[in-house]
Amino acid sequence: MATQQLESKWEGKSIANLKHPKAEQVWPLLEDFCNFHHWLPNIDACHQMNSDNKDEIIRYCASSTKPPSSSDGGAIVKWCHEKLLTVDKIERCLSYEVLDNNIGIKSYVSTLKVLASDGNDENGCQIEWSFVADPIDGLTLELFSGYVDSSLQGMAENIENALESSKVIL
Repeated sequence: MATQQLESKWEGKSIANLKHPKAEQVWPLLEDFCNFHHWLPNIDACHQMNSDNKDEIIRYCASSTKPPSSSDGGAIVKWCHEKLLTVDKIERCLSYEVLDNNIGIKSYVSTLKVLASDGNDENGCQIEWSFVADPIDGLTLELFSGYVDSSLQGMAENIENALESSKVIL
């Protein structure tokens, strides 16, 4: 679901339902802020960057794509520097903001939450991804919200598959 506010901010929220994993199994995977490349489709790299402030965590995330008409084999790298704002282990949520990037994002703050489905952890869990952002040149709110939703659904599928196949040991 996405809404456009009068002050030109974009807001959106997507939810992915995981049928089997419990919130307590999923949360440690998302809480690890610098390992999103394991779960988020199309992210090739994600690692912590050095910061002058030892109390802040900033990560570098990047994806690369080969243009269809590229004869030299060169890839286009899209990247973001993102700062962890909050982590709440009890509520199983974290928030971060984009500091710098090469994809046209001016202002972006996101929150990821892991919730028990219907308040009952026995019925799997949900991952909720919400955001507030300035409009992005060349995109509409609907396209950007669709990208977030598609990314979240892929993330949920990757997490569920990894947990079901016992690739991740908690």
